[in-house]
Amino acid sequence: MAALISLSAAGLIEKDRNGDVLWTWSYPAVSSAQRKLLTRKCCLSQENGIVVPFVYGQFRREWFYIATVPVENGTVLKKVKHFSLILLAKDFNPEKYQTLGKILCRIYASTGNAAVILQSYLAVVTKGMCPSEDNGTFVVQDFEAKKAYAAGSVKDVINMFGLQAILIYTALVLKKKVVVFHSRVEEVIKFTRALPSFVWHRQNWSIVHPFVHLEEEELEDLRSGPAYVAGFVDAAVESKTDLYDVFVNLSTEEITVGTHAKETFAMSRLHKDIAQLMVKCAADDDLSNQQVIKEISKKTTELLNNLKSLAGDEDDPKITLEMLQERKMPPATERFLFGVATAEGLVQM
Repeated sequence: MAALISLSAAGLIEKDRNGDVLWTWSYPAVSSAQRKLLTRKCCLSQENGIVVPFVYGQFRREWFYIATVPVENGTVLKKVKHFSLILLAKDFNPEKYQTLGKILCRIYASTGNAAVILQSYLAVVTKGMCPSEDNGTFVVQDFEAKKAYAAGSVKDVINMFGLQAILIYTALVLKKKVVVFHSRVEEVIKFTRALPSFVWHRQNWSIVHPFVHLEEEELEDLRSGPAYVAGFVDAAVESKTDLYDVFVNLSTEEITVGTHAKETFAMSRLHKDIAQLMVKCAADDDLSNQQVIKEISKKTTELLNNLKSLAGDEDDPKITLEMLQERKMPPATERFLFGVATAEGLVQM
């Protein structure tokens, strides 16, 4: 079963009471390049001393999940101040790996023995389950991918930006580059995971890079994909205009379209209709986040079906620019629809 083999590695990073940060264990193996990256991602190496309990992200198509906990005085880990438990996996499912990370952290905090962590890790890999510290059982199959996808709050995104949220929707439906900034990594991670829900029909969370540093190896990995949603905690990213078509500043609650992308993001009546629908749904207290996602998805499906109807051939609908031009639409609408058709693979080459 694919769910049972999604884990690829585990590791431990410790910060001792002298302030030294060291890798102390890994299984089956974590390369030196991965160790360097993950040491940067865990909060133990940061000078500000802020401990973030859980962070995650991806690098080279592999997800990393990092749980960090303080060590109480008098426990078996006498020389350790904090430690981070690292899990590497092929799938996006923060709740699953946060839960497993907590279990493994408690095991290590109470035993100080990485071999006991390994027992539970191997049980998850081979059986899809392991004992939990509360006399329960951690079961991989309890954590469905779709549930993880829907956990991000689209309602919060729309309510934060109002009608301007259409810029985020447009970027995602056209497969453009979105960069999100906030000085607190928890805010960036929470926000970025919600964005692919705007294009629910794709169910593609591989475009999300929730926690990226301005390091060349990470930027190179980001640029290897044609479209992405990338989160940063370094304000200097705003000046890296080659990295984004749309820049979302969560600190100031502002969205900026890159100068080079202004024409692509020219708004039309169609954009306005979609924006008004999103704002109306998000403001409705009777609608759950999942229902808002569904309403946006219905609008997108309607848009795609209208596009396909222009092609005539139901079995293999293909759109040409000439087809749209014959309709004599406003330039912004025509440009947007052709962009959507291109992103969905509907354009006749």
